[in-house]
Amino acid sequence: MIDAHIHADTRPYEDFEKMAVAGIKKAVSCAHDPMKMSTSAVVLDHIHRIMENDTQRAEKNGLKLYAAVGLHPRSISSDYIRVIEKLPELLANKNVVALGEIGLETASEMEIKVFKQQLKIAQDMGIKVVVHTPRTNKKDVTNITASIIEDNIETSLILLDHVDNSIIDRVRNFEGVLGITVQPQKMTPEEAVILMDEYGYDRFVLDSDMSSSPSDPLSVPKTVHKLRLAGVNEKDIKRVSYTIASEFFDI
Repeated sequence: MIDAHIHADTRPYEDFEKMAVAGIKKAVSCAHDPMKMSTSAVVLDHIHRIMENDTQRAEKNGLKLYAAVGLHPRSISSDYIRVIEKLPELLANKNVVALGEIGLETASEMEIKVFKQQLKIAQDMGIKVVVHTPRTNKKDVTNITASIIEDNIETSLILLDHVDNSIIDRVRNFEGVLGITVQPQKMTPEEAVILMDEYGYDRFVLDSDMSSSPSDPLSVPKTVHKLRLAGVNEKDIKRVSYTIASEFFDI
């Protein structure tokens, strides 16, 4: 299994062992906002921790961890341009498989500007992108997010994450990959099974988004267990829990 979106820097050492024991072979840790990102130096230190320290912590527990780096919409400092300028170099690191997570939280003018700047870098470099959708005002912000993506980058490069019933009708025909986040206060394994049963198994990936928020490092294997109990065939289970993420991130 692959957990396609976690925040390893917020999790204890023991969580990686739990994931490996449960059958998770690989995971992607995304940049986010673990603290007040008051300057670009804080953001860059956070990114380097994911790329270096967290990948080593996971490896010691038998979990292969990759990184996605970028400016989360809640991490835009006044000197954010220094991070933008560093992104091409950071994205060339051997442990980095995507730009992310980026996107919009409130759809402010600044968020939109920074989102477009990062999409241009990804388009120019041909690198994959993990795009955030928010908890609050999710439908309206996702409409704006999807429109910006469609106007600025090849959608095949995009993993649009945290998809749920509130936005599935808007993104069901989106040509990129769709992420289902199974996390307390977001979606239960049972709800994820119902969503995939209705919309198919060809474009979804599973992730826990485990972070400092209420989280479950085993949400992907628990969802796989529920899929088996529901009688879903093994090929489809492997597709959403491993194959699509493996092919998208080339891992």
